[in-house]
Order: sequence, then C-alpha cells, then structure tokens
Amino acid sequence: MSMKLYFAPGACSFVPHALLETTGAAFEPVMVKLHKGEQNEAAFKAVNPRGQVPVLVDGGETITQILAIVTWLDAKFPEQQFLPRDPLARARVLETLAWMNNTVHPTFTHVFMPFKFAGTPEAQAELKAFNAKVYARLLGDIETMAAKAGAGFLGGDRFGPLDAYALVLLRWGGFAQIDPTSYPALWAHVQKVAQLPGVARAIERERLQLNLFKP
Repeated sequence: MSMKLYFAPGACSFVPHALLETTGAAFEPVMVKLHKGEQNEAAFKAVNPRGQVPVLVDGGETITQILAIVTWLDAKFPEQQFLPRDPLARARVLETLAWMNNTVHPTFTHVFMPFKFAGTPEAQAELKAFNAKVYARLLGDIETMAAKAGAGFLGGDRFGPLDAYALVLLRWGGFAQIDPTSYPALWAHVQKVAQLPGVARAIERERLQLNLFKP
C-alpha cells in the first residue's frame, strides 16, 4: 500500500480516517495509542516530530494537520467532492473546518485535559467547568448548521470533512457531561452520517460509541 494513515481511536484523526474509507482506496491504518503515550515514542516522532495525529503518508510525502490532509485527499480523489468545486462554497467549508479545528476542538481540550493549562486541582476544576459551558454553546452553533442542512450535509450535497468532524465533536460532548440528544438536529445528522459505508467502517475499526453521555 502506498498510503498510511496514523490515527488514534476517537481522536480528530477520525476525519481523514472516514474520508479515506469513503474513497475505497487501499491504505494502511496505523493505530497510535495516545493513552499509552505512543505519540511521544521515538518511532512515531520519526514520522511526526510534533507527536500529533493524524498523519498521512502518501508515497514519499508525509502530511500532517487535518486541513492539509483534507485538501490533499480532495485533490487526490476529486470524484468524491469532499470539498465543493465552487470557489466561494469551498472557502465556506474550509473556514468552518478551520473553526472546528482551531476553536471548538481546543475548547474541548480544556475540558478533557485541564492539567495542561492549570496547575492546581481547584484551578483545573474551574477551567473544566467553564469550558464545558463554552463547548455546549459551540455545539449549539453546529446544531444550527445541521438544522439548516436538513436532509443534506453540512458542506453541501455530498458527505465531507465537516460531517465527520461534527460526529467527533458531538461524541466528545459526552465527556463534558453533554447529552448529544439535546441537540436533535445534530444528533440525527450524526446518526445518518454514521450509517454511510465508509464512515461505518471507520467507526468499526475505532470501536466508537456515539453516545458517551452518562447521566
């Protein structure tokens, strides 16, 4: 196989994982166990010195970061139309994808790993509680997108990276004590997306449960 995707189950690397599965192209999935610190081991640092997933190795090229990998896959598999062909529509999808990656995602990181940003248990608890509320509001923005999309997809008429990232972000809400069913349009959208053959294969490989909320 000429392509390898380094991914971690349940992480944002699900986005290119689902896209690759959707293409039907042959690739080698390489699991990186973040909870065991494999991202910091020499073997992985040789692939990505930043110690992050996802990483796509395509032939002799190594590509990191979701936006870069998505645009690469869109160019490599144009028939999938992961990104719209109309320049303005394409820009709108990319700006939303960037927002998911640079705003919504880091907000969750402050909930899931507050120890990275605060030293004392008290400060960590306050940081986690505050950002959980912010995260709920941001999911509300994606709920609005899903309601507007209706029977379509978040980026238009075709499945794409926004749909895969929305699935990840809503799923993460369970860790922040957010019930995904409290966002009815987004929850319905995620369930629809999860049934797409390529997405379903990625979910199966990563052994994901969509609803992680525990009352």
